Amino acid sequence: QVQLVESGGGLVQAGGSLRLSCAASGGTFVGYVMGWFRQAPGKEREVVAAISWIGDRLPYGDSEKGRFTMSRDNAKKMVWLQMNSLKPEDTAVYYCAAGRSLSPRPGLYNYWGQGTQVTVSS
Repeated sequence: QVQLVESGGGLVQAGGSLRLSCAASGGTFVGYVMGWFRQAPGKEREVVAAISWIGDRLPYGDSEKGRFTMSRDNAKKMVWLQMNSLKPEDTAVYYCAAGRSLSPRPGLYNYWGQGTQVTVSS
């Protein structure tokens, strides 16, 4: 079993930056795709970024491109999401997830963290 714990969320002013972290434990971590998802109130969960074990990446969406960067360190069993130029519409609970397929679909990820709240004030 894989356990995931996110950290780094908080309140930030529009235009500011946050760096989210996700630590994996309880499993080998080998071969897993790691992803970041977010869910705003009243909206569906959506992918922000994902990276496979071998380094393939999902294309960034238009809303994230040029602002968000995902990275991972397989030896440390850690992933990060650097978020710059934050906007109020980025406000959401952000989740770290692990799965076996590089996909934008939340249903294809098997393990989830509890989420960390990101709030961007205007």
